[in-house]
Amino acid sequence: MPQEQSSVKERQHTNTKEPKRYKVTIYNDDFTTMEFVVMVLKVVFFKNDAEAEALMLKVHHSDKAVVGVYSYDVAVSKVRRATQMARDEGYPLRLTYAPE
Repeated sequence: MPQEQSSVKERQHTNTKEPKRYKVTIYNDDFTTMEFVVMVLKVVFFKNDAEAEALMLKVHHSDKAVVGVYSYDVAVSKVRRATQMARDEGYPLRLTYAPE
């Protein structure tokens, strides 16, 4: 019985890597209210009341805090949304994203 030749090649080794993760940092300033920071943390970053309060206090006392680690697209989107919310309310709140 003759062997059949297959035109399908099986991949032996894949070089897949985890996508880079980006940490989002929020910075303290003298004008943005604590209540607004808590609201942004809850609305944009989906933090519960306790997490939002703790992060807000960390920012207040340490001048900055990492609020989350996300894929590039999510990090950029969250920073833009939070920054736009702050500008709409007249606050100079600053957020950044950087590779982990």
